[in-house]
This record gives sequence, structure tokens and C-alpha cells, in this order.
Amino acid sequence: MTPRRRLTLLAVTIAAAPLVLAGCTADRDSAAGPAKGHVAAPELTVTPGDKTRDVPISAEVGAVVTGGRVTAVRLTDDKGAQVKAEPREDGSGWVPSAPLQPRRTYTAEVTATGDSGATTTRTTTFTTMAKSTKPHITSTLYFVGNRTYGTAMPVTVAFDPAIPKEARADVQRRLFVKTNPPQPGTWSWLEDGSQVYYRAPDFWQSGTTISVRAALEGLPIGKNLVGDAERTATSKIGKQVSLEIDNATKQMTVLRDGKLVRRIPVSLGKPSTPSSSGKMVIMEKHERTTFDTRGDPNGGYVVDVDDAQRLTWGGEFIHSAPWSEGEQGYTNTSHGCANVSATAADWLMGVTQVGDLVTVKGTEVDLQPGNGWTAWNVSWDEFVKGSALPVPSGLKPAPVAPAHPGAVAGGSPAPAPSVSGR
Repeated sequence: MTPRRRLTLLAVTIAAAPLVLAGCTADRDSAAGPAKGHVAAPELTVTPGDKTRDVPISAEVGAVVTGGRVTAVRLTDDKGAQVKAEPREDGSGWVPSAPLQPRRTYTAEVTATGDSGATTTRTTTFTTMAKSTKPHITSTLYFVGNRTYGTAMPVTVAFDPAIPKEARADVQRRLFVKTNPPQPGTWSWLEDGSQVYYRAPDFWQSGTTISVRAALEGLPIGKNLVGDAERTATSKIGKQVSLEIDNATKQMTVLRDGKLVRRIPVSLGKPSTPSSSGKMVIMEKHERTTFDTRGDPNGGYVVDVDDAQRLTWGGEFIHSAPWSEGEQGYTNTSHGCANVSATAADWLMGVTQVGDLVTVKGTEVDLQPGNGWTAWNVSWDEFVKGSALPVPSGLKPAPVAPAHPGAVAGGSPAPAPSVSGR
């Protein structure tokens, strides 16, 4: 997403978005034009409306201008302190940099300037509601700050309970991603509303800095729920690494910057517990972990494994499997995981990173949407259909995409469920 154009207004950077609240109050209009005649000042409407009460703490200062553009915004609280915010990309409003405080009064002064130089200023004062007692929707941001991720890393936000379809646009408006250098993308919802992914049409460029803000605290979601928290993170994209696993050959191909680094024999899921085919990304890495599948219909074992890298929520990993080294490269014997030798697994841990692309092909089943971070398992045209907001028509993949995306170095998001397969 292109960095938003920042406005430095009265020593404060201010941001916000249009509210569904109606109304405005005129403070003053001024016209500056040629001496020969009056020049019409721009028309300006500001929200929330003046004297509005019980405004959510997720409130934004919205502005609609006819015949000009907003050139100054000043937002202060009831003690006269300036409130930091920054403009939305389309200039329709300003989003405070942190949730507003409950039961506080705020004043916004907005000035618009016409092409002729004539100005209009509107001032509105509003009061926020008491702290909400409605149940919260729990959000989880799977993008941790101060990490280096792979070039296929999607920004993922999960919700419990899932977001109903009619509320997704409001939630999506409060999810912000900035990239440097600019690489615009969009959000896309899973059909059930339990997760939303953000990615660009092409894989991230190595060296890109990504900043994420999920500004959901106090946001009304539907009639009976509110958002739970403000979540932010900034991390970087590392070198390009990808893994390709072919069931036909029982080989994993490791590529860096599109060039072959190593081939590794694998043993995938046996026919009764097949591995998934599709494009997935490494979700987390463990030097040592425990697989416990006693609660699964096809489970019934507990085993400690080394050098495990998660690919799906359902428990598919790449991991060290010294017990199957004789079958690796020849026969599938696992419970859905990609088994590799102890030596290869240890080597992979030093090469791969969370967010690297892993492509598996030729198995008996396909990767299901949402079983892991599956943002890359669909085409761009399919991905944009999942957005609850319009997507610019010019946002398209490059004519020639990188052949083998992925990345190196960095960190892991919060631990995933422990149920796993062998």
C-alpha cells in the first residue's frame, strides 16, 4: 500500500476516516479572490456532527469537500492537548493514531481551500461514549514486529467469533498496511469471515519494510459486538527463498533467488493421511516440539520431533524424521508431514524463514482455504473477490512474476495449535 501523504498541521500529524455519523457545524468561511468579484469558498462537511454524544472511541474525523481540498486539520481533547492522527489515502478523513478515550470531549477544526485560494473552516465538538460493555471480538495479528519475514508472508488477522459479511467492510477500513518502498495490495476475507489476508499482486520485494495497524479497539461490529484491541507491528522482508516438493519424485527443491541450492529426499503423507497439495507458507519454526494427535480421529500418538516448520493449522510440518530416512525419496509413510533426514532438517532451519513459500504438488488432496495462511493458493483475480471494499482495477500482477519467491531470516508469530501430524 502506498505510504499515505502526511499533513503536518499545527505541529501535529493527523489522520482519520469518514464516519457514518451525520452533521457538521460551520465555524467561519473566508473568501480570498480577485478584487473584481467574490470567489466562492469550498463547501465543507465535517463528521462527527457538532455536539454529538456517545461517539465510539474508534471515531475518525471525516471531511467531504466540494470545490477544494482539506489543507489543515487540528484535533484536540478537552484539556487542549493535540491528538496525533494521519490522513486516509483518499483524503476523506483523519484517523487518530490511538483510540480516543471514553467519556472525553474532542474538538476538530478542519480547513478546506479552493483552487482560487478561498477557504472554509468548520469546527465540531463531540463526546465519546463510556467504555463499552458489549462482548468483544477477539482479534489476532499474525505479523510480529522487529522480524524478517519471507517474501510470501501475508499479513493475517484472525477473528473469534468470525466477522459477519455485513460488518466486514467496516472492519477492513480499520486495517492499515504501509510498505516502503511502496508495493500496494489489498485484503481478502475467507468465506466464513474467520481470517482476512493482506498481500500485493506479486511477492514482496526483498528489503521491503511493512508496517501494520489493526485499529479495532472500540469499533462497533454489527449490533452487539465491539473490536477488542489496537495492534501494530513493523518488520522487514528478507532474501528470496522457496521450497518445491513433488510427490512424483519424492524430492524437495530448495531455491534461493530462483537458483537451485539443494535437493532433499522426502517422505510425504501415506494414502490414508495424505499431504496437501497447494501453495502455503511457513507459519512457525521449532527446534523441538511435541506432536500430540490423541484427540484426532486418525490420531493416537505422542512424539517429540526436532526442527519442525509448520505449514498448516491442521498439523502438516516439514520436520526431522530419522525413523523414515530409509523411505525418504521412495515411499510416503507420514501422517501428512514432509519427513526429511535429521541432517537436512537441521540445514533447512538455517535457510528458511517464516513467510517462505512452500509449494507441494501431486498428492491426493488439495490444500483447503484457511488451513494455514493460504493467501497465495489462489490467483490474484480470485483473491481480490474476497475484499469487502473496492479494489483499484489497475492493481495487477507484473507481466513477469519472480520465478521462485520466498525469504530468509527473521521471527515467528504467536504459537499455533499443538495438534500435529508425523
